[in-house]
Amino acid sequence: MKNFLEIVEEIKSIVSAEFSGKKIFDKDVADVLGVSQMNFATMKKRNKIPFSELLDFCATKSISINWMLYGQSPESLVDATNKFFMIKYFDDVNTSAGGGASDVNEENREIEIPHEFAMILGGERELKNIEAINVTGDSMEPTFSYNDIVFINRTKTDIQRGGIFTIRTEGGLFIKRIVRRIDGAIDIVSDNDVYSTQTLYPNEIEIIGRVVSRFGDVD
Repeated sequence: MKNFLEIVEEIKSIVSAEFSGKKIFDKDVADVLGVSQMNFATMKKRNKIPFSELLDFCATKSISINWMLYGQSPESLVDATNKFFMIKYFDDVNTSAGGGASDVNEENREIEIPHEFAMILGGERELKNIEAINVTGDSMEPTFSYNDIVFINRTKTDIQRGGIFTIRTEGGLFIKRIVRRIDGAIDIVSDNDVYSTQTLYPNEIEIIGRVVSRFGDVD
């Protein structure tokens, strides 16, 4: 996958005609993507690709997201090996890595993923169980950042061995690291040390599904 700087250069090349030969700066790319200059600078420092905004940009410009991320031409994807797939993307649903988020909007669109990424998600057979949603908040930094797109497998709800899950509590929808205790209680852990661990019991939590990727592996 291309890194942040490579994608920025591709965007500059794509929109260059709109700037009539003038030099295009990072702030211009931020404006094109609809990202604040502060958030853009943070993403650049952390090599965090703004997937949601990039998807909208590609849709507006009629550009393949596979080409933007991997340099794959549309022609290379149309062959017998099915190089890309579509999965549900709830772009108006935010799972919180901070305060609770809402998931009241059940409308979705489809997001295109390449064959290589489908393998990370478990292969073609698993894709029917995968949904993509957005992250908001900072309690799971550095594992997840604001506006990351995460992929959830709704059939993977067994927390015996722990891991990162999307959960629902009375506080809302969260993405957290889950640790099952010997006494049956469940520790809700944030990767950001600023946030304290919360302990709940099984009747106080609904496991939506395991977070299996963020356009890359999840530890």
